[in-house]
Amino acid sequence: MSVSEVITLGCRLNAAESDRIRAMLDGRSDTVVVNSCAVTEEAVRQTRRAVRRLRRRHPDARLLVTGCAADIEAEQLAAMPEVDALVPNSAKLEPASWGAGHNAAVLPPIKAHRGISTNTTPRTRGFVAVQTGCDHACTFCVIPQGRGASRSLTVPQVLGEIEAHLEQGAQEIVLTGVDVTSWGHDLPGSPSLGQLVGEVLHALPALPRLRLSSIDGAEIDEGLEELVVGEDRVMPHLHLSLQHGHDLILKRMKRRHSRTQAVDLVQRLQARRSDIAIGADLIAGFPTEDAAMHAENLTIVRECAVVHGHVFPYSPRPGTPAARMPQVDPAIVKARAADLRAQVAETRTAWLQSLVGSTLSVLAENDGTGHAPNFAPVRLPMGAKPGTIVAIRATGIADGQIIGELA
Repeated sequence: MSVSEVITLGCRLNAAESDRIRAMLDGRSDTVVVNSCAVTEEAVRQTRRAVRRLRRRHPDARLLVTGCAADIEAEQLAAMPEVDALVPNSAKLEPASWGAGHNAAVLPPIKAHRGISTNTTPRTRGFVAVQTGCDHACTFCVIPQGRGASRSLTVPQVLGEIEAHLEQGAQEIVLTGVDVTSWGHDLPGSPSLGQLVGEVLHALPALPRLRLSSIDGAEIDEGLEELVVGEDRVMPHLHLSLQHGHDLILKRMKRRHSRTQAVDLVQRLQARRSDIAIGADLIAGFPTEDAAMHAENLTIVRECAVVHGHVFPYSPRPGTPAARMPQVDPAIVKARAADLRAQVAETRTAWLQSLVGSTLSVLAENDGTGHAPNFAPVRLPMGAKPGTIVAIRATGIADGQIIGELA
């Protein structure tokens, strides 16, 4: 029996690229793929576990690994007996990479290049990778080694991908990438992300909801800020690449913002759009971090009202400057990550509770749940059809989700 399966680890960019890989496979070959992540040591361990699990499930299939770990940890992964071959990030969106020993001409034609999934499950949300790569040099980050320099899709290419998702019924589009706010810097005239968002909204009036993936607050242009606070179709949910709450650690990370600048940005956005929800990436136990610096990391969660938090225990990555800095004891790193997660959970619970009694516009997904514009998770009542946007009156909270009834 012919099988094809794609397992996605890591970021939303990987999720978007997995859609395209899945379409290129289209069930035509005995091939399983791990689209890997290498942002932390734990991410690499998860990749290895996924490889072993897939091999047990599909003992006779061709097993390929792509994604950042396939570049950054190539020697380690190639040595695994379960792995048949690695596909570099630079080649992962080329149909010929997924021929699996067959002539690439048997793969789906141009439609596969438009981010289309060929399954019959109703689509609710489409991820569009508007750029990949990164031109910055954060001292902790290994991803530029796996993704290379920043490269952007053109406006027509982005519009084409979005239209393809809309044709399949997607009600929400997420613009994603490695460094989304750097979109356009490599294109003629160096257009800004705000210009891209404006073009999308203008060209596609039927698009109900547009969401942004993780962005760098230091690169938010004036046009983008105006759209975030003033355009209803841009979802009131920003996930910021904060990383830390202490200025010296930010400097040692080679970030391009200060604590004050980050807090000022969030407060300015909240003042202009009161329903905006803030997410953040935060690193615990960065090299040289002491107890006072960790305390500053905790307080920025409260000061910026971070309700969607991704907390990463620092782990040294190969070839990065931070790996050569004085390291924090791993047990302390683990404890500080737990502190950060607890602080985010406290802030998040209070935020969810504040939404009880309100009516939320929820995109119904395929598993009986959905998300409000501010990305609050909602457990849907009976009668909410997947792929539709429904009005839900929030009546309570259970297991970290809003519960409610059709309004």
